[in-house]
Amino acid sequence: MQENYLAKWLTDELTEEELALFMKSPEYASYEKLKNTAASLQAPEFDSNRALEAIEAKKKKSEVKVVSLNPYRKLYRYAAAIIVLFAASYFYINTLDDSVSTQYAEREHIFLPDASEVILNAATEISYSEKNWEKERKINLKGEAFFKVAKGRKFTVNTTQGRVMVLGTQFNVENRGDFFEVSCYEGLVQVMFKDQTIKLPAGSSFLVMDGNITHTEVPKNTTPSWMMDESSFKSIPLRFVLAELERQYNLEISTENIDLNQSFTGSFSNTNLNLALQSISTPYQIAYTKQGDKVLFYVESASK
Repeated sequence: MQENYLAKWLTDELTEEELALFMKSPEYASYEKLKNTAASLQAPEFDSNRALEAIEAKKKKSEVKVVSLNPYRKLYRYAAAIIVLFAASYFYINTLDDSVSTQYAEREHIFLPDASEVILNAATEISYSEKNWEKERKINLKGEAFFKVAKGRKFTVNTTQGRVMVLGTQFNVENRGDFFEVSCYEGLVQVMFKDQTIKLPAGSSFLVMDGNITHTEVPKNTTPSWMMDESSFKSIPLRFVLAELERQYNLEISTENIDLNQSFTGSFSNTNLNLALQSISTPYQIAYTKQGDKVLFYVESASK
């Protein structure tokens, strides 16, 4: 049998002569049986639309899986970052000190956690840790303040020029630029200045100006004069006096032809500006002009 008879037979392309010859072949019976069986088979129905919808659904499902994982990963990252941020903020905030400050022409009276009192003069700032106060009674001071310390653990006042330590007493500390003074009104105060340790009993003072220790008289009152609305000075350079006048009245003071290092002994009112200006100008026989919050001190013979 020719090899192409089978192909022609399957496609009904055999001639009668070829078909008769092919039917006599021994393979014909097997081929005939296979052809009849194949003809009885039916292919399953195929719905192209449903097949397309199934493919699209499978694709979307795959995309949802990818998207559903990423947000959680990002959320976990954000949550971790927030936790770290809050933890850092908590520890940072707990290391911060509480602070109280006054502006020019302002005072403040505060109570510390142990009922100790601090009265801040004008332009003064203190800071302390309320959280650690029971373990360490320590205050940082810039400016001037009067302390009434309750008895208890060591109480320390730190300044840029020296340190003051007490157990329970009343004292005043002023730390401004080149001026550092500690006055004890009750009990015993210990002052550490550079490599020196000085003990001040009640009624004594310790004064440093321009880095030099200066002799001062003992305070005669039971509280500093500024707490009685008066600023008092004993042989203090005029520049320190005028600086205090600026703080008490929130002024801008300038001078012409005046020696600011000359000593001043006296006082001025902290509640009456005109009286205060006269209290400073009269002893030196100098004049002043005032415009708004600006004051100019000058000698009478000098032109303005």
